[in-house]
Amino acid sequence: MKSAHLLAISLICLAPALLAGGDDNSVLIRNVVIHPVTSPDIPNGSVLVIDGKIAEVGMKVSARGGARVVDGHGLHLYPGLINAATNVGLAEIGALRDTVDLDEIGPFNPELRAEIAFNPSSEHIAVTRASGITSVITLPGSGARGGRGGPAPVITGQGALMHLDGWTWEQMAVKPGAVMDMLFPQIGGGSSRYAAVSGGQAPSFEEQEKQYREQLKRIGEFFEEARRYERAKNAGLADFQRDVRLEAMLPVIDGKQPLFMRAERERMIKDSVEFAEKEKVKIIIADPHEIGRTGPLLKEHNIPVVLGKTFELPMHDDDPYDAPYTLPNEFYKAGVEICFGTFDVEFARNVPFEAAQAVAFGLPHDIALKALTINSAEVLGAGDRIGSIEKGKSADLILTDGDPMQARTTIKQMFIAGREVSLESRHTREYEKWLARP
Repeated sequence: MKSAHLLAISLICLAPALLAGGDDNSVLIRNVVIHPVTSPDIPNGSVLVIDGKIAEVGMKVSARGGARVVDGHGLHLYPGLINAATNVGLAEIGALRDTVDLDEIGPFNPELRAEIAFNPSSEHIAVTRASGITSVITLPGSGARGGRGGPAPVITGQGALMHLDGWTWEQMAVKPGAVMDMLFPQIGGGSSRYAAVSGGQAPSFEEQEKQYREQLKRIGEFFEEARRYERAKNAGLADFQRDVRLEAMLPVIDGKQPLFMRAERERMIKDSVEFAEKEKVKIIIADPHEIGRTGPLLKEHNIPVVLGKTFELPMHDDDPYDAPYTLPNEFYKAGVEICFGTFDVEFARNVPFEAAQAVAFGLPHDIALKALTINSAEVLGAGDRIGSIEKGKSADLILTDGDPMQARTTIKQMFIAGREVSLESRHTREYEKWLARP
C-alpha cells in the first residue's frame, strides 16, 4: 500500500515534466522574413510548429497547442541546410584508426549500413550544425580507390540521411539506406596510381583498359548474381538460403534505391550512365570534377549530380584556374539537378560556403540555396519530409541574421524536428576558454 502511495506521488510530480517535454517541439516563430525555398519569400511572417511538424506558414498565425513563442524581429528563417555527402558520425580523428569506421575489406559490401555505426556523440555533429546544417548523408566509404593492397572497393555500403540531433541513431535517422555508395571503376585508378611512388613500373594504357574491362565484368556478374538470388527467393525454393549481401542488393536492382555513383571524369560519367541503362538501375552522379559533353546525356536520363568541393585545384594542369568554381553553373546551365556535398567529415560544416563560391562564379543564388535544401531532399528521396518550409514537413529551421551562405552570417537559433538544439560546439568552448584567459 505504501509503495502504491509513493508511486502515485511520483507520477503526480512527474506529470508537469512530461507535459513540458511534450511542448518541447512545439513553437511559434513570428515576425521573421520566411524563405520557404519552394515559394516566394514572406516578408513578415510566422511559422507554427506542433509536435515537430510545420502546422502553419503565413502572415497571420497565432500560437496554439502549448507552443512557446519566439519573436525573431529583423531575422530570417530558412529551412535547415543539407550536406548531401559526408562521413559525419563515422569518423572522428583520421590519424586514429579506432575512431574511423569507413572502408571495409573486399570489393562488394552492400550489406553495410552507415546508420548502424553512426556515433550520436561525435564532436563533428555540433561543429557541422554551427553552419546551419541540420541533416547530412553519411557514407560508409571514404572514396579511396585502392593503393593499400587487396581488391579495390566497388560497393562500400548504404549511406543514410541523418538528422544532426538525437540520443540514438534510430532517433536521428531520416531515411536509412537512402543510397548505395559505389565507386565506379576508372582507367588509371587504383594501385597503378602509386606505382611510381613505390618504385614499380606503371602499367601501359592497354593493360589498364584490360583491367578496367575485367572490373566492369565482375560488377556485372555481381548484379546478375543478385538477380538470380531474387528469382530464387520469389520462387520459394525449399533449399533457399538467405545471403545478406545479395539481400541488400534487391532494392537497387528493383530501382527503389539509387546508386551513389562516384564518377570524377567525363568518361566515367558516360560509362556510369551506360551501366545504369544496361542494369536498369537508378543512379546519382557523385563528386564529378568535370562535365565535358555529359550535360545533355544527364539531362536526357534525368540523372542528378551531387557536386563536391568548389575550393579545389583544377583537375588537369591545363584547366582554367576557376574550373572548380564554375563547374556547378555548367551543370545547371545543362539542365542537370544539382546538390552540394563535401565528401568528408572535418569540413562538412563548409558546404554553404562551397555553394557560395559557385554563386560568385555564375550559379544563380536561388539555385544554390535550393541545391542546399529542397534539391538535396528530393534527390535523396526525402523531399516530402525535409528541405523546405511547408505545412506537414519536419520543422528543420534556422533563424539567422542574414544569408546562410555568407560567412559573416550568424545562426541565432536552430530547430531540428521542432526541437531547439544547442549551437555550442568544441569550437565555441575553445573560444570561450581562451577569451577568458588571464
